[in-house]
Amino acid sequence: MSGHHISSAKFLWGIGTALFILTFITVAVTWISIPAPWNVVVAIFIAVVKATIVALFFMNLWWDSQFNVMLLITSVIFFLLLVGITLLDTLYRSDPIPSF
Repeated sequence: MSGHHISSAKFLWGIGTALFILTFITVAVTWISIPAPWNVVVAIFIAVVKATIVALFFMNLWWDSQFNVMLLITSVIFFLLLVGITLLDTLYRSDPIPSF
C-alpha cells in the first residue's frame, strides 16, 4: 500500500471506548461466579481480543500490507511454540529432591 492511513479522532475514540468497555468486562469477570478454570479462560480470551484490536487499529495493521500481518502471526505462533516446549519440559519433570 502506498502512503499512510490517517484514522479520524472519532474512530480512535470509538476504539478506545471499546477497549475500556472490554477492560471493564474483564474486571467484571472476577466478580461474577464462574467456575475456577473458566474465569481465567474468559479473562484471557478478552485480553486476546483487546490485543488484536490494538494490533489491528492502533498499530495500523488493518491498512498495512499483508506481509506485516504475516510477520505478526508468525511471531505469535513461534512464541506459543516456545512456551509450549518449555511447559512440556517443566510440567512433566520429576522432582530431584522430594518435597517436604
